[in-house]
Amino acid sequence: MDGILPLWKPKGFTSHDCVMKCRRYYKTKKVGHTGTLDPEVEGVLPICIGQATKIVPFLTDTKKTYIAELKLGSATDTEDAHGSMVEQKDVREMPQEAEIDSVLQSFKGKIVQIPPMYSAVKVNGRKLYEYARANEKVERPKREVTIHELDKLSVNMSNHTIRMRVVCSKGTYIRTLCVDIGKQLGYPAHMSGLVRTETGTFSEKNTVTFDTIEEAVEKGEQNQLLRPITEGLNHLDTLQVNHEVKGRVLNGQKLPLPTERLHTDPFVMMYNEQLLAIYQQHPDNPEQIKPVRVFSE
Repeated sequence: MDGILPLWKPKGFTSHDCVMKCRRYYKTKKVGHTGTLDPEVEGVLPICIGQATKIVPFLTDTKKTYIAELKLGSATDTEDAHGSMVEQKDVREMPQEAEIDSVLQSFKGKIVQIPPMYSAVKVNGRKLYEYARANEKVERPKREVTIHELDKLSVNMSNHTIRMRVVCSKGTYIRTLCVDIGKQLGYPAHMSGLVRTETGTFSEKNTVTFDTIEEAVEKGEQNQLLRPITEGLNHLDTLQVNHEVKGRVLNGQKLPLPTERLHTDPFVMMYNEQLLAIYQQHPDNPEQIKPVRVFSE
């Protein structure tokens, strides 16, 4: 029972709640999620089960796609619609669409963000939201993220909102992106809505709901909902190996650097009829590759 459950997380559940439910459905503790979604956010949350938990860091590292709604005119302490208002400014006239497009364009590529105080980023061993709840000030670390795509979907003049499609790297705070875009447009702002529509190769159209899972559990068919582990690793190169090398791979041995060029350095999937391991270039010996994850047969 190893694979990836492409869950559509509903609102009202934490990502940890989803893990706990899936542990009961699949009767195993070996369950992990691949990128936290806030309780108020719904969307694609791949759940790794069994040996698939070994690839959580690799799937977490993939691109994410969101549909976000930004509201101009008010800022909150949580940077979303569920916090307390900390700043307000009347929006007497919405920015022109050309100006909005120009500002969105300026956020594409590598940008620097300061995580919101109400987040799980740790500073000196404590999470930022712990400082926020204790009303303690602390310097927040800056982080570089990548906005691959950022497109305006619609503008609502009456309620001063902008809907956007965002494709970004891991670690991107869409809440903070909305606040920063608002500042560039001359207004306090917050994220008024968010849905994650894609994580890596998993998209909304191929997800399952808790209702679907529960129906499958009643029929004893929950394993049929799992996707192969390799679907979470499609962004990596695959190296086909023969039977002799297969044995070395399963024993976790180092191997010579492949002669063919790997496009996803430093990681590569080792394959012989099934996924055997994930290797990477040896940090101390560039002529070798070493295993970072090995999967039992």
